[in-house]
Amino acid sequence: MLSWVDGQPAELLSVKDRGVAYGDGLFETIAVNAGQPVLLERHLARLAEGCARLKIHVDLSIVRTQLLAFSQQLGDGVAKLILTRGDGQRGYAPPQPAQPRLMLQAGDKPAYPPVYAEQGVRLFPCVTRLAEQPLLAGLKHLNRLEQVLARSEWQDAEHAEGLMLDTSGRVIEGVYSNLILISQGALVTADLSRCGVAGVMRAELLAHAASSGIACQVRDISQTELLAADELLLCNSVYGVWPVRALLTHNWPVGPLTRKLQAVARALLDC
Repeated sequence: MLSWVDGQPAELLSVKDRGVAYGDGLFETIAVNAGQPVLLERHLARLAEGCARLKIHVDLSIVRTQLLAFSQQLGDGVAKLILTRGDGQRGYAPPQPAQPRLMLQAGDKPAYPPVYAEQGVRLFPCVTRLAEQPLLAGLKHLNRLEQVLARSEWQDAEHAEGLMLDTSGRVIEGVYSNLILISQGALVTADLSRCGVAGVMRAELLAHAASSGIACQVRDISQTELLAADELLLCNSVYGVWPVRALLTHNWPVGPLTRKLQAVARALLDC
């Protein structure tokens, strides 16, 4: 498997790395087509926001250069970028000065069943809740234990994704996707200022909709409103858009606006 650590081919990592010890870092999962990372600017902007909020001081021009070189070697697939604060001693206090570590790992594009995109997916209602922490909300930080627990709740092939709520019962996202409702011709997606991950495909679809004159709302969503939506879809930066067809006994049609957004995502991922 192709993997780099700080710009050099490597598969080993120091046991002192704070990403391993404390989840002290960030990551991006990036589709790569013909040697080019897809949605590069949005991925780097989210990474920059995470570095600023976690106070990880890194030269992002170096990150860009290494990612582009790595993607050229990968060709087609998925690049996972992991940025940690680097090595540290025992204890939570960050080392001064820190020496951040950049890891890049290559993977194949997931072979999801075509039926997910064509006919839609069934959501599993996860019991695991997302804790509210505004300091980390929106970031793709390395602590994903809530998602690990949520994903362990189902093993059947009937469910492709899980629905995650916060501890107050608000609808937030999927386990590895963002959720968008379509109600009366408007896109509605969750406010991620308390928890959740601000996905790059979510951002791209909202921007496209707004530029096309489609109303977009980012706000709290109740479970009642979720069930009353006209259409429901999931999105992420690797598979694009999946319509949601069912949650427990409730069903949604695969509607025309979902299909339009799906075409937008497909064009981005196939470029």
